[in-house]
Amino acid sequence: MINAGVLGSPIAHSLSPLLHQTAYQLMGIAGKYNAYEVASGQLQNFLAGEGRELNCLSLTMPLKEEALTIAEHVADISRQIASGNTLVKKSDGWHLTSTDVEGFNYALLSSGKSEIKSLLVIGAGATARAVVAACAGASISVIGRSSARLNSLQVAAPNSDFTFLQWGSEVDFNSFDLVVNTTPGDSAEIYANMVVNPRSTLFEVIYNPWPTKLLAAWKNSGAASIDGLDLLIHQAISQIQLFSGVEVNRAFLAKELRTKALATLG
Repeated sequence: MINAGVLGSPIAHSLSPLLHQTAYQLMGIAGKYNAYEVASGQLQNFLAGEGRELNCLSLTMPLKEEALTIAEHVADISRQIASGNTLVKKSDGWHLTSTDVEGFNYALLSSGKSEIKSLLVIGAGATARAVVAACAGASISVIGRSSARLNSLQVAAPNSDFTFLQWGSEVDFNSFDLVVNTTPGDSAEIYANMVVNPRSTLFEVIYNPWPTKLLAAWKNSGAASIDGLDLLIHQAISQIQLFSGVEVNRAFLAKELRTKALATLG
């Protein structure tokens, strides 16, 4: 039986338990899935203690990088992006992978976008690495507070050309096919005032707060956008397939899970 959970800090806002439990019910799969508050540096202790009976895990901030140090087996995609959001316990130990790249690609496809030639990423952390890996080959600009993380982004997307922009600098959103905000909370609020008749698409990868001020400004402009629920749902569906070993009707399940999540967010 699936005995699963989502780990991270803070975790109280997470919709992952709702999504996974709903999916298990729709699929007729026996499984439990709960949220656990696990702070940075505490993953190993949790797995040896409170979480010792768990066999399938979703990871969020701040554990996606820490997981690389405790897994016995690490998938190539997790090595490439130096991050993992999925742990599955097998007879030979914990197996780490990431469904963020696949989830991002499915979210793009479901919105009708299939080819990205120019990309602007706001933020330079673990989620940003997944985003650039998903858009490998595109011309990529990254807005960050420090260029120190640029090297890891280049490793995640070695076939892309990168430009680094200092946090707070003026940006012409219309220079890009896709703008992706990966920063937490309303960190990117300073860019909401720069949203003036954008022709590009905004992909806001977070859903707390709902909506972010940047996403609200983008929607008010009438421009195309993709919200954080799509990434959350599609990476979760990929996890559900890994946890259960069952292929799912992704389009059907994504629609059902989005309806459930929207009812909760209000």
